[in-house]
Amino acid sequence: MDLIAQLEAEQIASLGKSIPDFKPGDTVRVGYKVTEGTRSRVQMYEGVCISRKHGSGIAGSFTVRKISFGEGVERVFPLYSTNIDSITVVRRGKVRRAKLYYLRDRRGKSARIAEVTNYKAKDEGK
Repeated sequence: MDLIAQLEAEQIASLGKSIPDFKPGDTVRVGYKVTEGTRSRVQMYEGVCISRKHGSGIAGSFTVRKISFGEGVERVFPLYSTNIDSITVVRRGKVRRAKLYYLRDRRGKSARIAEVTNYKAKDEGK
């Protein structure tokens, strides 16, 4: 491993977070810590992951899109943010591209993504 990758791996290990294996097309539920005044709570943000940027490294981020009150809302989350409490995969989507920006122009049935029923998790050790 080169020096930068080694430093990045040490930083990720020190954070102690477990990020599930998800990709664009998957429906994810992100627990985001929200501070209101003196109180802090975890707010769930559920939607379709439409892109992943910068891989699974320390600089990685992902974009989640959902429809809220008939309006499309997108939010970009840093993968290893301290404000993210949890990431869970609700359903796996079958898509053939890495960026699903075309979903921004779609409404209703044309914006559906087929579900993967025979998903196998990647081996992390290899």
